[in-house]
Amino acid sequence: MKVHLKIWRQKNQQEKGHFETYTVDEVNEHMSFLELLDVLNERLIKEGKDPVAFSHDCREGICGSCGMVINGRPHGPDSLIATCQLHMRQFRDGDTIVVEPFRAKAFPVLKDLVVDRSALDRILQAGGYITVNTGSAPEANSIPIPKKIAEEAFSAATCIGCGACVAACKNSSAMLFVAAKVSHLALLPQGQAERTERVKKMVKAMDKEGFGACSNTGACEAECPKGISLRHIARMNREYLRATFIAE
Repeated sequence: MKVHLKIWRQKNQQEKGHFETYTVDEVNEHMSFLELLDVLNERLIKEGKDPVAFSHDCREGICGSCGMVINGRPHGPDSLIATCQLHMRQFRDGDTIVVEPFRAKAFPVLKDLVVDRSALDRILQAGGYITVNTGSAPEANSIPIPKKIAEEAFSAATCIGCGACVAACKNSSAMLFVAAKVSHLALLPQGQAERTERVKKMVKAMDKEGFGACSNTGACEAECPKGISLRHIARMNREYLRATFIAE
C-alpha cells in the first residue's frame, strides 16, 4: 500500500513550523506507525535530508515517550494504545495521514514531533512518591489490602505519563495525569503518611506549569492509552478538598 504523510516540521523551539508532505510506497499493513517513520527517515538520510525527529524508546506501549497526534487524535485512530502500538492496517491504500506534535503551552515543541514533557516530571517530583526507608523489599502479604482497593489503585498506577490526556483536552489540562498519580497513592496504606501534602503540592505544581483547567469533557479518558477513568479526577478533587480542611 501507499500512504501520503503530512508531517509537522519545526527546526527548533524558536522557529515557526510548517507541514511537509511525503509519499511512502510499499507500506506493509503489519508495520507499526513508528516503523513507517523509520522507513521514511532512512530514505531522507540517503537523500541527504534532515530526518523527522520523533520520540520513542520501548516501542511496547510502556514508556509513554512516543506520543504524537495522528489525524487529529493523540496516538492515532485506534483505542487503548500508544503510538508505537498503532499498525498500518488501521489505514487504507492512498490515505493522507496528518502527523503533528502534542499541542499544549506546557509542552513546547523542541523539534518536529518532539515536545518537552518535563513539566509532568516536575509535577511528580513535587509529591508523586512515598518516603520510606531503603532496604530489602517487604514481604508481599505483610500489609493486607482489599482486592477492590488494590485493583482501583492499580488502574490508576497504569498511567505511563505520555501526555495524551493533555493533548486531547481543549484546555490542555493535566488533571487525569495528576489524578492518577494522586489517586493510587491515596488508596494504598503506604501513601497515607504524605497523603495531605502530596495532593496540595502536586496540584500547585500543575498550576505553576501552565496546564489548563478541567471542564469534564471526557476527552482525556477517551484518548488515554491505558483507559484511566475520570473517577480518579473526582477522587483527587475530594483529596484536595479534604487537605484544605486539615491544619498544617
